[in-house]
Amino acid sequence: MRAEPPPLAADPAALSRLLGTTLDALREGAEIRGGPLPAGGPDAVARRVREAMGEPLPETGQGPHEALRTLVRALAEGAADPAHPLCAAHLHTPPLALAAAADLAASALNPSMDSWDQAPAASAIEGRVTAALAAEVYPDAPHPDALVTTGGTESNQLALLLARERLGPAVRTVVGANAHHSFQRAAWLLGLPEPSVVPTPRGTLDPAALREALTTLTGPILVAATAGTTDEGLIDPLPALADLCEERHADLHVDAAYGGPLLFSRRHRSLLDGLARARTVTVDLHKLGWQPAAAGLLAVRDPADLAALGHTAAYLNADDDTEAGLPDLLGRSLRTTRRPDVLKSAVTLRALGRTGLGELVDTCMDRAQELADLVEKAPGLDLKARPTLTTVLFRPNGPGVTDRTVAAVRRTLLTEGRAVLGRAEADGRLWLKATLLNPHATPGDLAQLITLVEGSAHR
Repeated sequence: MRAEPPPLAADPAALSRLLGTTLDALREGAEIRGGPLPAGGPDAVARRVREAMGEPLPETGQGPHEALRTLVRALAEGAADPAHPLCAAHLHTPPLALAAAADLAASALNPSMDSWDQAPAASAIEGRVTAALAAEVYPDAPHPDALVTTGGTESNQLALLLARERLGPAVRTVVGANAHHSFQRAAWLLGLPEPSVVPTPRGTLDPAALREALTTLTGPILVAATAGTTDEGLIDPLPALADLCEERHADLHVDAAYGGPLLFSRRHRSLLDGLARARTVTVDLHKLGWQPAAAGLLAVRDPADLAALGHTAAYLNADDDTEAGLPDLLGRSLRTTRRPDVLKSAVTLRALGRTGLGELVDTCMDRAQELADLVEKAPGLDLKARPTLTTVLFRPNGPGVTDRTVAAVRRTLLTEGRAVLGRAEADGRLWLKATLLNPHATPGDLAQLITLVEGSAHR
């Protein structure tokens, strides 16, 4: 006799019981870890996971509560926890609790955003939210639009695809040396020429250098600028670049995956002046938006540009269904099956509003300035520059300190599980990188980070 099938996520009582086990396992795993990262390095973490899991595909299952307790606890014990204030290496944000709760609802209902009859309300929510966020990027455009993506890489690829369809297969992409690596990969995937790279010796795209580069190119051109570089958190001079693109009849795309949410901040949104002059803009809300991944967007000034994505599959968007008024969702993504990732963002926008999100942005911007202050006051450390966004580059100084020293400091802190810092090369040297995205981090946490770095550098 066959056993009763396991309950579905649509059963609230069953889900509630499993959530209790999950939350207990999350807490237990974090307590065992005791810091921002598991100690011991890759081999030790892999060994602990192997011991906890046992056989990945056993002949007989262990039951839902045991499986959740064991594996969620192992995951939490071995996590790089972005909610820990000393986990500050990457553009990897600690998600808001309300966004994670909304994501649970999306997973439980499991709408698929490839046809209206699989996602009636979800598609309506997505349409309203993307229109509102597109209007933030393009406040002067009559009908801007935005697509939900998995993040900056997909958004940048879509921007190049739309440029190719708009301008033809001979379009040349021009990027700064500070640009995200996704542009090279996107050009390769799309069969476009390798992007022309303009040097950025001061970290940002120089209009004079771009002008010189454009004189050597013929045919249609897409210039890709950056508002929030991955390594230093810098913003290209968008107004000057937009002027140059207008003069040279080149299209402008701005990768604002990192810096785009500054639009919510009254104090800092002026750093994005000129953004609205771009044809397309990448924004990620799983960075300075505190969403669980993924929560990317590609905003477009002219929704007619999206017509190139139109696609028909009779079982999903038959012509007569579309003519009868059923929304056609296939042109909203290159993917077919697609999660309702917009729900968590919709809940966050409703709960916090522009003001609440702006305050979170301002808090993290302030933390970066405070960390820079501490570095400047520490005689054993050098600061690369005052931060533009929430990224701070610094390194130990003194006799015998080399790039190898800097790399060793970072790896020591990782192996010991005491702090998670990134690395970046700038001005011909290696720097430690702190990316501050945790609005709950305190000045005391920042001081502890400084103490750990100094202590590791002088062992």
